[in-house]
Amino acid sequence: MTVELKTYDSAEAIAGSLDEEISRAKSVLGDYLRRLDDIRALAERSKKIREVVFKLAGKKSAQENLGEVSLSGLDVVLDANPFHELTAIEEAVRSQQDRLLVLQKARDALKWMDQIGTADGLKYLVLERDSVPERVLLKIT
Repeated sequence: MTVELKTYDSAEAIAGSLDEEISRAKSVLGDYLRRLDDIRALAERSKKIREVVFKLAGKKSAQENLGEVSLSGLDVVLDANPFHELTAIEEAVRSQQDRLLVLQKARDALKWMDQIGTADGLKYLVLERDSVPERVLLKIT
């Protein structure tokens, strides 16, 4: 997580920054959702093939966690299959959906500032965590 303190000249600038982050999050989410559809279909085909092969081999199921190692807190999957990719993309989708929701709530919460507009001698110091405003300091200069 990144925490920053940014200075804005107007409430509109803060809103514009949030709107850009919302657009970016929607775009990234859309890309992940398209990839999710593609990999989900591939994972289903892979699952069917695995089931047939294991049934013919007389085994009950594949051991999905083989080839997974943890190195200094980083999980590494050797010879990743579609299920590994599907799990990773699903996690990315959930994260982007959560981020989008937080950004939209922050944008709605700041609507009252639109009424202030641009005031001479007024600066907005905004404490942001991952580009999401958490605290707004109105500073008279």
